[in-house]
Amino acid sequence: MDELDFSVEIAALRSTFDDIRSVVGVERLEAEIADLSEQAGVPDLWDDTDKAQKVTSDLSHRQAELAKIVSIASRLDDLEIMVELANDESDVAAADEAKAELKAIEKVLGDLEVQTLLDGEYDARPAVITIRAGAGGVDAADFADMLFRMYLRWAEKHGYSATVMDTSYAEEAGIKSATFEIDAPYAFGTLGVEAGTHRLVRVSPFGAAGKRQTSFAAVEVIPLLEEAAVIDIPEGDIRVDVFRSSGPGGQSVNTTDSAVRLTHIPTGTVVSMQNEKSQIQNRAAAMRVLQSRLLILQKEQEAATKKEFAGVITASWGDQMRSYVLAPYQMVKDLRTEYEEGNPSKVFDGDLDGFINAGIKWRKRDKD
Repeated sequence: MDELDFSVEIAALRSTFDDIRSVVGVERLEAEIADLSEQAGVPDLWDDTDKAQKVTSDLSHRQAELAKIVSIASRLDDLEIMVELANDESDVAAADEAKAELKAIEKVLGDLEVQTLLDGEYDARPAVITIRAGAGGVDAADFADMLFRMYLRWAEKHGYSATVMDTSYAEEAGIKSATFEIDAPYAFGTLGVEAGTHRLVRVSPFGAAGKRQTSFAAVEVIPLLEEAAVIDIPEGDIRVDVFRSSGPGGQSVNTTDSAVRLTHIPTGTVVSMQNEKSQIQNRAAAMRVLQSRLLILQKEQEAATKKEFAGVITASWGDQMRSYVLAPYQMVKDLRTEYEEGNPSKVFDGDLDGFINAGIKWRKRDKD
């Protein structure tokens, strides 16, 4: 067996790791964990459910972030020992294990390095994603449903919390729209690059056999803001409609009018919510999302920047940011970053990290 020598690679990884530790601020992170742990230990914490959930969620995120950093330091030390043992014993299996671990550490550090680019005002906030079917009829509704599952699978693979807030099902197949929240460290900063028009090209399972169909779906991503950051909305500016929550095919899954639709009359902004069991809970959740959207709209108007956050997404020809081609060849390609994958099935199953990381780097370069 040829002797392994990863000294150059390990030195480069340690240098990258030191830079990441500096940017993340490990001491600050430890201080925040200590403060949140103290808050979480207060006996009457759960008297205020919303505050308790925020404290425990923030604590969990920061602990996970710190654990990842501590783990990398340990893994780098262990890698050096693995290489030494493999060389001493001329163990091919151990050498293969060391090579695999080197690649794994490189990926983890690469992901962390990308996270250091997330320095926007709302990047650390949870993300609220809305997917809407665009041009393409029933194929577009089915495509929207495919994207919906794709993002939920991405969250599941990473162990992130995903909460479906509202789903509007199409008559024949798929969905007209879906809104869901992903609560994860830097969720908005990470997923914000997914906003835009997505295009699907495939042989339609709904039309004439053998004919390719192009369909579109729009993805909107906004940050879910803290209550202290929201704006006041006069009661007279809001129209409230209540209706029964429903599932596929319009079948009632609720015997009471618990679902809520809020319409902000001056802007025409509409938010629907049917995830919670009570009308009061759905109205509160819808109001928070509406306030977040209106604040972002206000920021856009002040900055005279149409596409700073969710932007204007037409979900039709000429506006796509990513293409998913299933026929006549297999390819998913981001038209902004040129990043591509040759296995659409993996992408639709939530393998999005390559696209997201490339998008974050592209966004940073574009802003600079």
